[in-house]
Amino acid sequence: MRASWDFDAIDAAFAEAAIDSSRWKAAIEVAAIATGSIGAILLPVSGRLPAMPCTDSIAAATEVYVRDGWIHRDERTRALRNLIRAGVATDLDFATPDEIRRHPYYQEFLAPFGLRWSGLVKMQARDELWVLSLQRSIQQGPFTLLEQSQLAALSRRLASAAAVANMLSLARADVALEAFQMSGTAAFLLDRASNVLRANAAADQLLGEDIKVRQKRLVSFDRDATAALDRSLHQLMWSQSGSSLMPPVVLPRRELHPVLAYPVRVASVTTDALAACQAIVVVVDLNARSCPPQEHLRRSFRLTTAESRLARHLAIGLPLELAADQLGISKETARVQLRALFAKMGVCRQADLVALSQRFLDCNETGHVV
Repeated sequence: MRASWDFDAIDAAFAEAAIDSSRWKAAIEVAAIATGSIGAILLPVSGRLPAMPCTDSIAAATEVYVRDGWIHRDERTRALRNLIRAGVATDLDFATPDEIRRHPYYQEFLAPFGLRWSGLVKMQARDELWVLSLQRSIQQGPFTLLEQSQLAALSRRLASAAAVANMLSLARADVALEAFQMSGTAAFLLDRASNVLRANAAADQLLGEDIKVRQKRLVSFDRDATAALDRSLHQLMWSQSGSSLMPPVVLPRRELHPVLAYPVRVASVTTDALAACQAIVVVVDLNARSCPPQEHLRRSFRLTTAESRLARHLAIGLPLELAADQLGISKETARVQLRALFAKMGVCRQADLVALSQRFLDCNETGHVV
């Protein structure tokens, strides 16, 4: 075993990942190598989802962890108290070697992959608590007391990376909320447990007795509608296909027309491993909105029919992925059309395109998206 570890290399890798979320896998690879581990995975303490960054060396074990339900009965959650207190925990904090040799978690799940021992390192930013789980083989044996003290020191150093990642993820979420607000579209940001983190002003205006946030959950007075929304969010979060958009869920209102709730994952907001926001619910009340006449848009900016249709959908605040779904076109086709709209309408951001399109609203038209 190594007497000392290259903390600087780990610090640098995690600092880079905090800014560029595509680097989390590379960062934990550096941590695994530096600590003499077989592999590593980055896990939230609560609200675990399938998309957790791990090294290639334990990718197969991680797939079984999710597929066979071990994610919901992880024995290592018993080490949580020690982890919070000391910044580090191991399997021997809650089980004897004999218990470990006999327990199904270790024998049925870990043993087939040659794994047994872990060093759990706390990464905390505000209320967000993550664990860097370093994996060792049966032959390597558990982390020594000296190594555990080093892992505790590593936990203190990694807290800054977690704080930066959390801060940047919230900043990106706020930008997304502002973009929806500019088009008057209601949007709720949700964490990995489907709790509401933030809502824009348009979303706040929709809330009342029929649609409300209760105990941090977005709910309808209609229990069936609430259950349908919960199922849709669960399917979105646990989708292994990478789906980023779910069909709309109808949320009825007793004295008004219903609204449509679209659960969506926006890559720039929700794909960071340490992002607090993991889903957005876009609530569209089409009956309360007007759309710029398609022909007016087409002639004013010399758009093709397809481009004007997309511009009209975007003008009411629909995300590009959702607009593409309603129009029956691929996301790549929608991106190509969006670039053409930018060029023809003289804008460089989708929010500017929405603002410009809305200047063409016809106050006498009750327009519906078609």
